Formats: sequence, structure tokens, C-alpha cells
Amino acid sequence: MIDVLGIILGGGQGSRLFPLTQTRSKPAVPIGGKYRLIDVPISNCLHADLRRIFVLTQFNSMSLNRHIAQSYHMDPFSRGFVDILAAEQTPDNPHWFQGTADAVRQAARHFVGYDADYYLILAGDHLYRMDYGLLLEAHVDQDADITIAAQPVSPDDATSMGLFLFDRDGQIVGFEEKPNAERLAQIGSSVPPGSLFHSRVHKVEKPFIASMGIYVFSREVLLQILAGTEGADFGREIIPASLSNYRVKSYLFDGYWADVGTIESFYDANILLTQPHAPFRFFDAKRPVFTHERFLPPSHMRACTMRESLIGDGCFLDACTIEQSVVGIRTLVGKDTTITRSVLLGADDYDADSERGAVGIGRNVMLDRVIVDKNASIGDGARLVNEAGVQHADGEGYYIRNGIIIVPKFGRIAAGTVI
Repeated sequence: MIDVLGIILGGGQGSRLFPLTQTRSKPAVPIGGKYRLIDVPISNCLHADLRRIFVLTQFNSMSLNRHIAQSYHMDPFSRGFVDILAAEQTPDNPHWFQGTADAVRQAARHFVGYDADYYLILAGDHLYRMDYGLLLEAHVDQDADITIAAQPVSPDDATSMGLFLFDRDGQIVGFEEKPNAERLAQIGSSVPPGSLFHSRVHKVEKPFIASMGIYVFSREVLLQILAGTEGADFGREIIPASLSNYRVKSYLFDGYWADVGTIESFYDANILLTQPHAPFRFFDAKRPVFTHERFLPPSHMRACTMRESLIGDGCFLDACTIEQSVVGIRTLVGKDTTITRSVLLGADDYDADSERGAVGIGRNVMLDRVIVDKNASIGDGARLVNEAGVQHADGEGYYIRNGIIIVPKFGRIAAGTVI
């Protein structure tokens, strides 16, 4: 892995994750009670002994920059680093990043001087645990110019992903970005018969093979492509155009993977963490996910009832009921409050919102299917349950997306409010 350079894409504006991305980039969004999304690809890199990592950022990057600076300090005697490459206007190019490939193209002048035979390009908003060493081995063994991590997906998921089309020998011959339902019916299945995919994929439930947005490029190939084309996006332009000119191979990954780029997928991924035998857990004795060490005390719980929930560090929970929920760091919850199927992102400090009122959840509150962003406050007696089943709304101090109520960062819900 000393011949590999990691490049993590910080994402665009993140409009599908609004309002969680109103003041932060997608990779900086908290998840799992104490982590941020960027911790996942960085931890995967570190466990693979990939110690030279660039993170490309553009929108709302301050929170992400601070988290990386506080969390990842390499041995001063090594050549390792996790550095930010922010979008910048130059005399040669006055434009901001126009897509994933354009971001790498514009950042290339900063990383091309580093010795590396391979570039590993990753997204910063995916949830999974992968051994990148095996991915690199597959790239070398297949004598590939480009290797793309791939996963079997259902027809419902296929419409939001890029699909591979294979010939009978398992070679990639086509790539379709986010095909509609009519096109899926024409394809039927993209699992190549007689291949490794065919023997390991549930062909009825998941008849399509999709890109995970994880790429390995041999050095000269990536530099040739970026210099010779104007394509702005890897999935829509670079990969389809490369199929006829380069050896593009796939790498089958059959573990858990989730793109948490929407409110619904973010919510589902968090709630899944609370389930028994969840397919992904942040704890792994051999491959833990790293994050910022905050030196918080253990959470204090007084006469609480809890079931299938994750509780972050430094919380104070007083005679409340919490079920199937994720409670983030420094969360305060008052007496007789019931929280079910909700995701609380916690607080930056215990007095982070002192000018607006107490941070946290008051007394006799009811939350069901709610995301409460950092430093928000919910007054006594409030009921956020969406009994009317509203799917989309912008209210005073809250939003509803896909039926999920979201209280934004520093949001304030007055006592007695019913949503």
C-alpha cells in the first residue's frame, strides 16, 4: 500500500441531505452517536495501511476541516498524512469543482508529485467496511487499468446507481448511470452467466450489478484520462468513455454497503445500527472505526427504560424511555420523555446554545421518527410524531422529508408544540 495514494471526495452541495448539510458538508454529518461519515473511508484506509490520504472539499468545509485536523495525527517519523485539498480558483481555471472527475482533475496538480503507482478514489458519504488491500490485489492480478468495486442490488436500488453490463465472459461492456424502470425491464439482469457474480449473487432479489463509487486507477491511466477528456463525472462520463480504450474490471464486494446521501437513507442507516445482528456495526475488535477523541465521561442514566438503542458519551438521561434510537454525544433528556425510532445527533458542548435556551430534550416530550440535529432544543410537552403522515413540509423550526421530522442544527421547538 506504500504505492497507493488515497483520494476521498468530499461531495457536492448535498441538497438531498438538507437540512443536515445546511452548515456542513456531507462527510461531516454525524452518524452512529459519536462518529462522522468521513471516519468510515479514512478508517478503512488506515486499516489497509494506506497512510497517504487527500480529502477534496468544496461546500461548507469548515466543520470537516476541523474534525480531520483534530482526529488524524500521523506519526511524525512516517510519511503518512490526511490532508485537505479545498476547491480553489486559479488563473488557469476560475471554476469550482463541476463533478467527481473534475474535482480530481483540478486537485491533480497537488498530488501528482507524490510517488504512487495507483490512485484509490473513494466517496466520503458511504457506510461500509472494506479491505482495500484485497481490492488493490484484484486490480493488479487482473492487469486492470481501472477497477471498480461492485455490488449486487435490487431493482428498486438500481434506478439510483450506475449499472454494469457484462458479456458472457464476465467482461464489462457497458455502463448505465441511474437507468429508469423501463430500461431496467429491457436489461432484465446484469449478472453475467457462469461468472463469479452469478454463483454468489441472489439473482432473483438482486439481479443487477452496480458500481459502489469506489475506483482504483493505475497512475498513468488516470492522468491520461483527466488530461485527454473534459468529462466532469466518473459515473456518467469517464467510466463509459473508458470501456473501449482501457481494461476496466470489476471487484465483487458482497458485504454491507449503504449510500447515505439522502435523509431517508441516512435515517435508515442509523436505525439499522440499533438492531440485533445489524449487518454493520461501528465496533469491530480488529477493525474499529476511528474518530475524534473527546474525553467525555460515561453517560449517566437515572431510572430509564431502554431497548435496542445506541447511547453516545457524556449524555444525561433522566427517567425517560428510549427505544430503537441513536442518541448522540452530550444529549440531555428530561423526565417522562419518550423517544422512539429517532436519531439525535447530540451537542457540541453542554452550553453550546446558552443564548437560545437549554440544549437538549425537555420533560414530557414525545419523539417518533425524528432527526434532531446538533445543539437543538425541544421544549417541555412537545409532541413530534407526524400523526397526519405528512411527507414533505417546511415548518417553523422544523422540516419534514419522506415523513421524517428534522429539527435543524440550533433549531428550537417551543414547549407544547405538536407536529
